[in-house]
Amino acid sequence: MWGREWMRGICLGLTCLACSTPVPAFATGKKASFVYIDKSDREMFVFAGREQLLRYRIALGRVPLGHKQQEGDKRTPEGRYLLDWKNPNSRYHRSIRVSYPNAADRQAARRRGVSPGGDIMIHGQPNRSPLPASQLQTFDWTDGCIALTDAQMDALWDVIDTPVPILIVP
Repeated sequence: MWGREWMRGICLGLTCLACSTPVPAFATGKKASFVYIDKSDREMFVFAGREQLLRYRIALGRVPLGHKQQEGDKRTPEGRYLLDWKNPNSRYHRSIRVSYPNAADRQAARRRGVSPGGDIMIHGQPNRSPLPASQLQTFDWTDGCIALTDAQMDALWDVIDTPVPILIVP
């Protein structure tokens, strides 16, 4: 299993190899092969092979600590999933679905007698938000999703051809 520190080291090492801000992915035509989310540092890393395409600060669910256990707990899941569907008509600019719940999530929820929830997305800002992204992205505000600014979501959208593996670590 990949540990959080090992993956963080790989991500930072790849960033250092570039020694500069990555060229915008849309300019290269490269597509993502892997997405890594570090919940504790509120960061998303997007890779094409070993090359880092994007790195963004993120906002999480209102209860950021711990793995999502059930519907309505406001937690962002942790583990291995797929980005498996793109929604251009989202209430949050655009969205890309995380394949939560997986079989283990459903089984754990069934043992507790609860619904695991679903509809976990990486998404942009609410379409009619009273707050600007510069303010909204300074705190965890989603119901368990991963939020970006609309411009960041547009860049992510351009490099994701579903399905793409995603690893979300504490």
